[in-house]
Amino acid sequence: MLVCHCNLITEKEIEEAIIDLLEADPWHLIVPAKVYHSLQKRGRCCGCFPNVVETIIRVTEHYHRSSATNEADIVSHMDRVRELRVQYGSRSYEGRKAGHRAA
Repeated sequence: MLVCHCNLITEKEIEEAIIDLLEADPWHLIVPAKVYHSLQKRGRCCGCFPNVVETIIRVTEHYHRSSATNEADIVSHMDRVRELRVQYGSRSYEGRKAGHRAA
C-alpha cells in the first residue's frame, strides 16, 4: 500500500526501514524524519506522518514482542509514545496560548 504519495513510498518500505533502525539500536526513539532519512527521502507535505507514526508503533511493538524483551518495558515505552502523540500530534495543539495575538 502506498503511504507517501509525494515520495512514492510503500508501507513495506517503511516497515523495512523501521526494522533496520531497530536492529541498529532497539531502544532509540524512531520518528518519521529518521525513517525518511534512512530511505534517503524528505517529508514534503507531511500528510503521511500520522500513518508513519502508527506504522512505527506497530512495527516496534511487534519487533520487541518477538525478541526476548521484558513485556513491561514494551508496554510502558509504547504507551508513553502514544501519550506524546496524543498530546503533541493533534491539530488542536498549538505552542501558544489561546488568547495570543500577533502584534
